[in-house]
Amino acid sequence: MSKKSVAFILNLHLPYVRHLEYPRFLEEDWLYESISESYLPMLRMLYKLREEKVPYSLTISISPTIMCMLTDEALQNRFNSYLELNRELGEKEIVRCAAEQPEFLEMAQFYLDQLKQNLTDFNDLYRGNILEGFKSLEASGHLELITTAATHAFLPLYQEYPTAINAQVELAIQAFLTTFGHVPKGFWLPECGYYPGLEETLKSHGITWFQVASQSMLLSPDKVRYGDYRPIRCPNGVAAFPRDYQATSLVWSNTSGYPCDRNYREFYRDIGYDLPMEYIGEYIHEPEVRVFTGFKYWAITGNTDQKHPYDRSAAQKKIVEHAHNFLFNLKRKGDVLSASMGKDPLYTLGFDAELFGHWWFEGVDWLEQVLVLSGREEEEVTLVTPSSFMAKEGETFQVARPAFSSWGAGGYSSVWLDGSNAWTYRHIHKAIERMEELAVRFSDQISLKQRFLNQAAREVLLAMASDWPFILYNKTSSEYAQKRLTDHLRNFNVVYGNMCKNAVNTEWLVKAEKRDILFPDIDYNIFNPER
Repeated sequence: MSKKSVAFILNLHLPYVRHLEYPRFLEEDWLYESISESYLPMLRMLYKLREEKVPYSLTISISPTIMCMLTDEALQNRFNSYLELNRELGEKEIVRCAAEQPEFLEMAQFYLDQLKQNLTDFNDLYRGNILEGFKSLEASGHLELITTAATHAFLPLYQEYPTAINAQVELAIQAFLTTFGHVPKGFWLPECGYYPGLEETLKSHGITWFQVASQSMLLSPDKVRYGDYRPIRCPNGVAAFPRDYQATSLVWSNTSGYPCDRNYREFYRDIGYDLPMEYIGEYIHEPEVRVFTGFKYWAITGNTDQKHPYDRSAAQKKIVEHAHNFLFNLKRKGDVLSASMGKDPLYTLGFDAELFGHWWFEGVDWLEQVLVLSGREEEEVTLVTPSSFMAKEGETFQVARPAFSSWGAGGYSSVWLDGSNAWTYRHIHKAIERMEELAVRFSDQISLKQRFLNQAAREVLLAMASDWPFILYNKTSSEYAQKRLTDHLRNFNVVYGNMCKNAVNTEWLVKAEKRDILFPDIDYNIFNPER
């Protein structure tokens, strides 16, 4: 019986957000929500399947920015406070729902139980560092861990600055090696952003494969024999795994994907916005900024404000149905592809990890069903990692050249380069040029000047993050994104201006190093184009 292989690649990434100067900071909740609703539930599920001896293979990319935040003791403590505050809200919700809305009591109890379990797992099992959970699953052979660009920069928009591209790759691998003890084989291209020649930088750092958008194969200057359904080798030997758009859309599409089912939980309807201020006030942000609390009781229902109460049992039935449907689609399509290609296909499916559990509440349970079903011996779909697939069939890969592409709307750069955010690049590009200038003029400095220049390099890298133009494009937290960008550029200019006078602003430097603790081993000479 032929097997259709599936390579799931999940990307754990969030922008570097750390504001200890405030008791609570709104955008830090991005991290806490992701840990609470996605990462911890996913780890529980993966541990459970390992204990049940369900065979599975997944690839997980972990960005250096989130590695830093997850290992930061200050943020770990703030996450504990976040869980404790929400547990207190959960206990109040049990009382309120029992008296006022008994139809929501089951879900209130579910949320409270999950918060308690998260507290136990976070503090007792992982000792505050959930990366230990991923390490354990890698050690047992269930995960392949890889990384992505240092600050998740959209690399195609910096291809004219090879030192900056190299810095993004080299620092990412350095952070991964420090955290996990080995060099990753694979590299997640942020936003699937590829440009011809990027593979040369990846190869120089020991990377053997990366993922690309489907357009990379369809628009290749070569005739790609198997389209999106087999990897290729670039002329330099590094493999490119094209993402299958159709199979991914079964899960990812915000108009027709599984998460849109009317039986699933509505994301945007939350008691943080629904309940009176006198009740919810202490659980949102000062002065009276309503936010998501995670307590959501309504089903998607449809494009209407008149939502039906969420029925967890109905949703669980849909999860099983959708997992079967997913594998059925892969098998049916795979039979056609196998017959026409003369080889069994590989489906490469890339997702943001936060989709599962956070954005799609039922996503972790759906993934569990897919893992269980595909692990059955008689199943025609098997899970692989790109590295294991290369070890088995790498010699058969066609040599071809991927085309410029991304997974953004239109397949190119329009999300990260349009009227809302184009203004940022002339400033970031100038900062890169000036960083290169500093690295050449003041090479191999020691002591305070070395630290000062290292901080300048951090500021440039943080300004390059793809998150800021993405936020500006989507008009979500635009004010914050714009402030972060301008702050990093202004901070860089502090260093540049002082170094042009051969001076160091020591007071400013100490504060900056306490604020931005990522890349502790950074060497600003990485920006020297003469090296």
